Amino acid sequence: MSKVLIAGGTGLVGTRLSQLLNEKGYEVVHLSRKKGTNSIYPTYVWDTKEGTIEAGAFDDVTHIINIAGAGIADGLWTDSRKKLLIESRTQTTALLAKYISTLAQKPKAYVSAAAIGIYGDRDDEVLTESSPIGEEGFLVQCCKEWEQAIQAAATKIKIRTVTIRIGIVLSTKGGALPKMLLPLKFFTASYFGDGQQWYSWVHIDDVCNIFIKAMETEAMQGVYNATTLHPLTNKDLTERMVKALGKRALVIPAPTAALRLGMGEMADVVLNSNKVLPQRLEKIGFSFQFPTFEEAVKDVVENGK
Repeated sequence: MSKVLIAGGTGLVGTRLSQLLNEKGYEVVHLSRKKGTNSIYPTYVWDTKEGTIEAGAFDDVTHIINIAGAGIADGLWTDSRKKLLIESRTQTTALLAKYISTLAQKPKAYVSAAAIGIYGDRDDEVLTESSPIGEEGFLVQCCKEWEQAIQAAATKIKIRTVTIRIGIVLSTKGGALPKMLLPLKFFTASYFGDGQQWYSWVHIDDVCNIFIKAMETEAMQGVYNATTLHPLTNKDLTERMVKALGKRALVIPAPTAALRLGMGEMADVVLNSNKVLPQRLEKIGFSFQFPTFEEAVKDVVENGK
């Protein structure tokens, strides 16, 4: 039986990924900052400050998936928060690489999360894995340092490494969607600024299956965009969400000035435009279970995913 070690296994993607791997017959273990007394998966503690990982974490592990990282929109981007956002990604990556490089029996693959924020604010430009990365903004800086850490890890551990640039994940368990659904209780829905910025989204199950595909497919290596083939503008996405869920709501804008006032630089998360396509996934024939936004949003809402 294959055994998968997941760093960040209790987060939004990690939780669902653990379930799907378990259903496929994989043995799943987690790395966490503290012992999870309620976890259904064996949990090993790691400490990036001390540079330690609990003994036994890598025993019989055939694949490693790293989705660790502090939530990008969980707090205002103060200098200390920015430092945490970067280090929670780069230091965990470096710590894993340090341990993997010493293993007598190395895993078959190392699969790491990354993010489409690396492209920066690009208006209507179509972005694929071969597009140059962005040049300005904290999101670009954070994602760039993250991927540099992944590349350094790949050089050190000398095993097949795959980097998954995740788009906007649709789930009712976390991320952007619950915040978008909340105003519907008051018969309103908001888009941000002029609403013309492109949002590249992906259903929670599809992004998890991309990780599984990367883990299982020996031909996969390097960077892959984890977004569907059908990005939408923010306004279009909001209007489609209301219609798909059969709600009556007044769709109104949240002015850019108000967003900047309330969120500061973090407003980039909702105002940046990323029209991203999964070109490399297309080439290997990856099939999305939820290719259209309407069926994706209905599924996560109706099934509580």
